Amino acid sequence: MTARQRVLTALEHRQPDMAPYQIDFTAASLQKAIEYYNDPDLMSTLGNHLAIIGFGSSEEVKPGYVRDEFGVVWNQTIDKDIGNVAHYLLPEPDLKDLTLPDPKAVPFTAEPQSFLKRHRDQFTVCSIGFCLFERAWTLRGMEELLMDMVLRPQFVDQLLESITEYNLALMDRALAYNFDCIRFGDDWGQQTGLIFGKRLWERFFKPHYQTMFRKAKDSGRFVMLHSCGRVQELFPDLIAMGLDIFNTFQPEIMDPAEMKRQFGNDLTFYGGISTQALLPFASPEEIKKKTLEMIALVGRDGGYIAAPTHGIPGDVPAENIAALIETVQEQA
Repeated sequence: MTARQRVLTALEHRQPDMAPYQIDFTAASLQKAIEYYNDPDLMSTLGNHLAIIGFGSSEEVKPGYVRDEFGVVWNQTIDKDIGNVAHYLLPEPDLKDLTLPDPKAVPFTAEPQSFLKRHRDQFTVCSIGFCLFERAWTLRGMEELLMDMVLRPQFVDQLLESITEYNLALMDRALAYNFDCIRFGDDWGQQTGLIFGKRLWERFFKPHYQTMFRKAKDSGRFVMLHSCGRVQELFPDLIAMGLDIFNTFQPEIMDPAEMKRQFGNDLTFYGGISTQALLPFASPEEIKKKTLEMIALVGRDGGYIAAPTHGIPGDVPAENIAALIETVQEQA
């Protein structure tokens, strides 16, 4: 089977010849892995089953600081992968001075047609990151947005409607190409539950996601959601809305056996290999054991993409990265 065939089989909740897998890195961990294997072309030899591009651009405004397409400046002097917002563009709950980027002008992160040709044997994904909640708080500020949801709901409605229209225009561009899947990235959770609670998720976010999910599904695409945190109380709603793949699937806060039992007929789980408790601290032998156990448990009858719960962080030893890579490649 090709990588794409394995993913499609898993999405049909049938057993592929091996569990599809995806290993993504932070900048620090990728450098460790490249040095360990002495292979600067490591990403092309991993055998990853997904090929993912998205939208966006950035320009350096001074050393360690970049400006994104929305005009938000990110301080990357500590976190070199994403960074921290240096200045919020909406210090007041007012949209009069906010101009969203032209969705027709924001570039893909790779040229789509050549990307699809190059990765035709993989499951291809077009991602809209910082999709809605994250985009809103990076413009307004996390605390301010959460207070606005209670004190100024009409302002939040206007902001989220504007962002959704922008996303739908990006989707029009993505759906002009033969991507297998549209991924929406939007962190809603923390270790103990939703950041804003289910009632406010239903009030502010569910209607917009219904619209975006429906657009993808009506075009015959699979739908993937990335959200960190304990968000499983939303799974019944998300399944009804058309969700196919959920990532990050963190075993510290989602019991894998219970998630498979409750939702394994409807969702494909993507993740499950802990970047919090396992990869940084366990021995290579334990990583191999736990990875194979996760594949056997959650990958039974399909419905699983084996992966770290997030890009491998920089505190993971090179030997542990190698243990994960070799285990998913061999699965024996």
